[in-house]
Amino acid sequence: MKIHAEALLFDNDGTLVSSLESVHRCWTRWAEEFGITAEEFARVELHGRTAADIAAELLPADVVPTALARIEQLEVEDVPNGGVHLLPGTTAFLDSLPADRWAVVTSATRRLAEARLAAVGILPKTLVAADDVTRGKPDPEPYLLAARELGVDPARCVVFEDAPAGLRAGRAAGMTTVALTTTHQAHELDADLVVENLSALSALVTARNVEISVRS
Repeated sequence: MKIHAEALLFDNDGTLVSSLESVHRCWTRWAEEFGITAEEFARVELHGRTAADIAAELLPADVVPTALARIEQLEVEDVPNGGVHLLPGTTAFLDSLPADRWAVVTSATRRLAEARLAAVGILPKTLVAADDVTRGKPDPEPYLLAARELGVDPARCVVFEDAPAGLRAGRAAGMTTVALTTTHQAHELDADLVVENLSALSALVTARNVEISVRS
């Protein structure tokens, strides 16, 4: 299968990098600090959603701003502790792309996203973070904003995601979707193409196009 696009839009956590260990450490501590029971916490979908949406689901509105500041602090401070690492194929795939043809679109705050990306040596020219939108994934707003910043028709964009919420956002934006089975099983992911990780793909860049192929 080959996919043709003008721009490639990547989720970060679970797509380019893995921060699952850090997320588990920090969110578990956060839940304990704010008196959230294990049962309450287990009912909430974490992956691929903004911290603001998660906190709003678990806490009274007047507590949410303090809770958001705390989880951002915990996660940023945890970055140097080895909880973030590159996923297979990330470096080679990104290095094959011109800087103006791709963007990172994340549900993390800009401060946290930049800390995690810098820790593994990824410096995107275009980054859309939770701070930049009013509605996070699964709403299409983050991906539509990235397409606008790159100056590309959404229909000519490909979204790379590991989470159902992010894939829903990509589809709602009218984009082609590629799912990576880094955090979910293939049957849980509704996408145009499903692969293990970015090492399964190659990119051929032309003057106006990027051809994405599955490695044989």
